[in-house]
Amino acid sequence: MAIEVGQRVKVRRLRDRIPANMVGKIKENPLGTVDGFRMVDGSGVGVVVKFDIGFATWFFEDELEAV
Repeated sequence: MAIEVGQRVKVRRLRDRIPANMVGKIKENPLGTVDGFRMVDGSGVGVVVKFDIGFATWFFEDELEAV
């Protein structure tokens, strides 16, 4: 999947690195907008997703799907 800045995405799975208070918010409303990209693990690329309720966090590409 080629993800682009400004694209709407849905979080389809969550990994352990996200704090519990954010997990609940994401499960309630898993839709967000791609806000950018960041380097992770020294070689991978994370996708920064901004949610409508005003917070942002990053995900691996395989955690997201386009809507």
